[in-house]
This record gives sequence, C-alpha cells and structure tokens, in this order.
Amino acid sequence: MTKMSDVAKLANVSTATVSRVLRNPKTVKKSTQQKVFEAIKQLDYQPNILARRFRTNQTKTILVVVPSLTNLVFSEIIAGIDRVAMEQGYQVLLGDTNKQLEKAQNFINHLKQKQVDGAILLTVRLDQDLWKEIANHYPIVLASDFVEDMKVPTVTIDNVKSGFEVTEHLIKLGHRKIAHVSGSADVSVSQERVKGYCKALRHYDIPFDSDLFIEADYSIEWGYSSVKKLMAQKSNPTAIFFGNDEMAMGGIKAATEMGIRVPEDLAVVGFDDIKFSAIYNPPLTTISQPLHEMGKKAMELLVKIMDGEPLETEKYVLESEFVVRDSCGAKITGK
Repeated sequence: MTKMSDVAKLANVSTATVSRVLRNPKTVKKSTQQKVFEAIKQLDYQPNILARRFRTNQTKTILVVVPSLTNLVFSEIIAGIDRVAMEQGYQVLLGDTNKQLEKAQNFINHLKQKQVDGAILLTVRLDQDLWKEIANHYPIVLASDFVEDMKVPTVTIDNVKSGFEVTEHLIKLGHRKIAHVSGSADVSVSQERVKGYCKALRHYDIPFDSDLFIEADYSIEWGYSSVKKLMAQKSNPTAIFFGNDEMAMGGIKAATEMGIRVPEDLAVVGFDDIKFSAIYNPPLTTISQPLHEMGKKAMELLVKIMDGEPLETEKYVLESEFVVRDSCGAKITGK
C-alpha cells in the first residue's frame, strides 16, 4: 500500500510538506502543490481520511445542495466550486433536492452532524427556522439565489438591473405588449427579475398587464405551455422575456408549432446564457451570468469562513452581460 513517504520521495519533498498540501494547501507554493498532486495521482495514493478527521476535527469535505442537477445553470456553478475545492484540498459532496424541502433538510443534517466542514447552497428552499439555525452556527455560503433579512454570505448578480435591461431593450425595439414568464415566486432571483421587468414598464409608462405575466418553473416544459397559453389570448404579446434560457427554448418550440416565427412575429429573450443558447435556432438573446466565477467565488468565501477569516461584505454581486442575438429581432450581433 502506498504511503505518504512514497509520495514525498517521488515529489522530492518532505512528508511534512505532503501533509500540509493535504491539510491546508494555501500554506504551500503552487509549484510544490502541483508536484505533490502529480505524485499522488501517479501513485494512486489514498490518504487515511478517517484518521485525519480524528486528528484535525476536519473532514476536508464540503456539501453543495442544488435544487436540480438537470438545470445546466447549476452544473456550471458546481464546476467552479469543484475547481477551487480541489485546489484547496477539499472533496465535494453533491446533494440534489429535486426541489423537495424534506430532502434539502436531510442534506443539511450532514452539516449539523459534522459530516462535512461547510456547505454551499444553490437553493433557498429551506424551512425558515432551519435557515436561522444554520446561518448563525455553521459555515455556509449561498450562490445564485439569496435570502432576505438573513446574514448569509451570498454570491449573485444584480437581477433587478438585468430584468430592467432586458425589458428596456425590447421597449426600445418598439414593443409595448411584452410578456414575462417568471420562475417560481418562492425563489428570490425570480422576484428580482420581475421587479426589473415592472420597473422598466413604469419607467416607459407602459401599464402592467396581468394577462402578460405567468409564474412558471425553470423548465422547457413550462416555457412551452406558457407560450401556448399566452398566444391563445385575444391580445397576444409581441415579445416575451423568459426567466431562463430553458423556458425560452421551450417557448420558441411552442411558437414554431403554432406557426409563429421568432423573431419576425415574436421577439424572445432568455436569461443565463447556458451553453446551448448561442447555437439554438434562432440564437438566443439572453443575460449571461458568470456562472463558473460564481462557483469559484462561493468556494473561496467558504474556505475563508471555515478558516475563521473575516469577510469584506456579506453580499458579493458579480457583473452580468446582456448578450444580443437573433431571437429578439435586433440587428446586432453578440458573442
């Protein structure tokens, strides 16, 4: 069986250095870390996790709780988390709640029972009392979504600004009947995007029309059914702002089946800029979230919290980008 001394010999470092790389990589130069990790990989070294846990009171494992692994947004954020976690010597335990409150609470028990050192949550669907308990007593970070009036370090974008930007763009293209298909109201970022949509309507003296607003879920199926409903009304929208790209794709499919051309008859804008958005037909105008960077930042913050370091602020707002493509009908090219 491979020993730590074998890794040290191959990497040409001391066993103490190997130990530091495994326990706290930040204390070791990047070049030395690289040599040690390459030796570990080459020798297929498996450190005794249980022994280390008793010795240091650390598991070197963090929990990431997601509402749905099928959502491509979360997979991008997780990739960013995993990159920093690996650099810092942490393993990532994934918990997919499938949007079920009970499953989310069960995953949080891993944190409460010290089976993980900290957690990054990509969902806010937790009982309010549980939120208060974990926010005050455990190392946690929220990424993408946020909780109002709760002191939890959060990494997000300015969703109100982005919602305003999308709606304003459609208004400036000449649209007045702009529908918004929102994500679920119990998700804070959905509420923020709705606020941006309504703010733009007010700014340009366009009355809010409840017939042009649908609260849905972040899925292709909901986007599809929403367009079927919107276009069956006497007063049809000429543009639709969807809460995410998957809904927009489902909506375009429904419009195509109904003989409605996008963008000639109906302008469409999504949100997120998932990988398929640029190659969809037509290419999707959308808000590009820095998903990978959000994941990296969330993990960096969690490491600081677990190490007892103070944070500069509780809410970290990263920059998003409005990417204009063919689906909105503007004669502008984006990335």
